[in-house]
Amino acid sequence: MNQPASAYFLEERHDPNETHTLSVLVQNEPGVLARVIGLFSGRGYNIESLTVSETESQKHLSRITIVTTGTPMVIEQIKHQLDRMVPVYRVVDMTITGRSIERELAMVKVRGGGDHRVEALRLADAFRARVIDATTESFVFEITGNSSKISQFIDLMRPLGLVEVSRTGVAAIGRGPEGM
Repeated sequence: MNQPASAYFLEERHDPNETHTLSVLVQNEPGVLARVIGLFSGRGYNIESLTVSETESQKHLSRITIVTTGTPMVIEQIKHQLDRMVPVYRVVDMTITGRSIERELAMVKVRGGGDHRVEALRLADAFRARVIDATTESFVFEITGNSSKISQFIDLMRPLGLVEVSRTGVAAIGRGPEGM
């Protein structure tokens, strides 16, 4: 029987990856986004979605919404490392709070005519997508919703002549009267 080289028997763990949405309130100053992104790239963490905007101009604050994946231990590590950064005021894991609303916007360009054109319009209506540009050969749809709804819409448009997609990334906000 082979003995491990260590005196401690380590249990082999295979924690599943989870997707989490993190809201990070930061000082709105040059280089802050680069530092936050550097934390992810320097440690090999992946960013699925990234949205940044100034949210409180009087206080010079911006909100960075990051969707990332990892094991529960990696997610905790990311939150702690973000929390320790100097221009970061607050880190909230919107996934754990369970009281958040997440939305994404996408513009979807579809080329086609005849039956494909009619089917694209029918699906857009079912998904509450708006036509924001139309020519005799193509449409550009605007769709807002959670990421899975948008992905489903895009998948249905593929056989109908999908040309191009532009997605904003996830924006998230907590429910209820209290702020971040």
